[in-house]
Amino acid sequence: MKYYAKPLNHLISQLSRLPGVGGKSAQRLAFHILSMDEKEAFAIAEAIIDAKKTMKYCSVCGNLTDVDPCGICTDPSRDGKVICAVESPRDVAAMERIREYKGLYHVLNGTISPLDGIGPEDINLKSLIVRLQNSEVEEVILATNPNIEGEATAMYLSRLIKPSGIRVTRIAHGIPVGGDLEYTDEVTLSRAMDGRREL
Repeated sequence: MKYYAKPLNHLISQLSRLPGVGGKSAQRLAFHILSMDEKEAFAIAEAIIDAKKTMKYCSVCGNLTDVDPCGICTDPSRDGKVICAVESPRDVAAMERIREYKGLYHVLNGTISPLDGIGPEDINLKSLIVRLQNSEVEEVILATNPNIEGEATAMYLSRLIKPSGIRVTRIAHGIPVGGDLEYTDEVTLSRAMDGRREL
């Protein structure tokens, strides 16, 4: 884009590196940032720098935090006998939004994906096994995504944990609220049938 000044080109280029932000969106964001009050623009820049400098992974669960161990791991009201294994910190936020789960978490920070060259040693698995050996955990809930990588990771974890006598469960997958049966794929329908419960 030779018709933009170098600093604007650079800003557009950097913004387009964000997930879900294409070239046109990056241009819109760049122009919006430049039209903002200087104070507001600097506040955004400072928030990015502050988050990047202060956020780290919890040494216990692997969640993003500014204190180590994180607030969830140190919360005495949480049920330490149950651990929910999730793929990313975003999944912890999603689980917390439902306000029903009161156990602890373990963030895998990825999934097993042989096609992408990601094996069990490339995700946060080793610390989970160590954690299970040194605790009173009775159940591990596998809450990975219902895709090939998520399923492969759940199966691997299940085989790894079950011999220790700890109960391993998988979150149910099925038809979303407001969904139509006629538009639901066969795998989802099959899972919905398998996960049915008595009323």
